Amino acid sequence: MQQSILIILHQEHSTPGRVGYALQQLGYRLDVRRPRFGEPLPATMADYAASIIFGGPMSANDQDDFIRREIDWIAVPLREHKPFLGICLGAQMFAHHLGGRVFRHPEGHAEIGYYPIRPTAAGLDVVEQWPECVYQWHREGFELPPNAELLAAGDTFEVQAIRSGTGYALQFHPDVTHAMMHKWTTRGHERMQLPGARPRDTHFTDRAVYDYTARAWLSVFLERWLSPA
Repeated sequence: MQQSILIILHQEHSTPGRVGYALQQLGYRLDVRRPRFGEPLPATMADYAASIIFGGPMSANDQDDFIRREIDWIAVPLREHKPFLGICLGAQMFAHHLGGRVFRHPEGHAEIGYYPIRPTAAGLDVVEQWPECVYQWHREGFELPPNAELLAAGDTFEVQAIRSGTGYALQFHPDVTHAMMHKWTTRGHERMQLPGARPRDTHFTDRAVYDYTARAWLSVFLERWLSPA
């Protein structure tokens, strides 16, 4: 029987992008839920191999009911020792759930485009080769929560990847496809005016340089995330 992975999205037309494609190639079925639009989250992970909360324009500090429910729900996969992954907003929700602070940069800087990251020794134990630069789209970051392990660090926002139990969080976007990049840089063009954001043309020129390594990293990461033993 084909195993399912719970996919949590935050906008009406959002997709799991490259992460979704990779999971389907590994043989998993995707069960997509959008709690923002009233779709429920399961009380147990018994029917799922893993779960992922993706990004969105919201903040983990927002008081919207669906934000609070998603943050609280993260206890379910952690309690049942099922693989959990948070990406961008999902990563910040994971950090918030663990007691870490989610915050804006004190000088208003954002990471919009490609930025360098540095894997730690713990990160290299997960995947031996990380991308030199990764795609980012955020203006909030998070501190290392209590009892979490830092897997990768950056310059503008230090914490870029963490692990705690069976849960992982990535501040960057391994899910982004070429089509998604066009959509984000068109509809969110005003974000590229924020301090520290990269000009639109560099998003595509940098993708040509860094995307091969990012794609290879994602393939290895997902297989190891799903097979923690």
